[in-house]
Amino acid sequence: MSASASRRFAMLPYAAPETRRPLVSFEFFPPKTAEMEERLWAAVKRLEPLAPRFVSVTYGAGGSTRERTHNTVRRILRESSLTPAAHLTCVGATRAEVDEVARAYWDSGVRHIVALRGDSPEGAGRYQPHPGGYPYAVDLVAGLRKIGEFEVSVAAYPETHPDAANPGADLDNLKRKIDAGATRAITQYFFEGHAFLDFLERARKAGITVPIVPGILPVTNFQQVVKFSAACGAAVPPWLARLFDGLDGDPETRRLVAATVAAEQCRLLQANGINEFHFYTLNRADLAYAICHVLGLRPVNAASAAP
Repeated sequence: MSASASRRFAMLPYAAPETRRPLVSFEFFPPKTAEMEERLWAAVKRLEPLAPRFVSVTYGAGGSTRERTHNTVRRILRESSLTPAAHLTCVGATRAEVDEVARAYWDSGVRHIVALRGDSPEGAGRYQPHPGGYPYAVDLVAGLRKIGEFEVSVAAYPETHPDAANPGADLDNLKRKIDAGATRAITQYFFEGHAFLDFLERARKAGITVPIVPGILPVTNFQQVVKFSAACGAAVPPWLARLFDGLDGDPETRRLVAATVAAEQCRLLQANGINEFHFYTLNRADLAYAICHVLGLRPVNAASAAP
């Protein structure tokens, strides 16, 4: 931890619920089965009263969930008050095919795209651009700008993308995406608050002025997080392993620990002036809802009904 970060974290008080309302967004993934769709929709309806800025729907590796993503986005748009943001990647499609998807979203009323390079399908090895597609996210952002006035979010990596040559090159890539027309960056999850604060400081010094929103992942399956973190470049600190040690057969305690860790992570960021958070829900609402409550967020209907 840098000295400046250490000073920022000294003796931080809890943010009072009376302070300005936190801004939140939630990420879902498209369901594979009817049972999973029911669980997803229960999560959507549970989180809807919190009035998030938007909810995003992921796009599988290699475009493997393309139709399910489209169907989920359209249902959210049609059957809820939420604003959906559709993930769109460069993988496995030509520019014309990607443009067709983007135009279909625009025509259906979707105005927010999360533009990503995307990952190759499992077992396909290192990412290779599609011969006739958008090579990288910066190219996709520029292409979307030619189609419509989308709000475009892109990914950022506080601990550096695993394919980047170094942190400086990774930050340069983020700057290119912003210069191409992206309006927001959402970070990969992280567990050490200073990783985000130091990254934010470097980004501002590099001239990146758009909102950079921390991505928060409540950990419900520690071993799965370890595996995924190795692939995406997120560090798993030893203290996190110690917290989940011995809880493999105790799901109730795991959930309580997960909520506590994520809430404390957000609280520290909030006390340092960060008031917007993006939650990776894994299609479960309980942890995200509890964490939002700790941060001072209340259902809009309940707030409006209060005397």
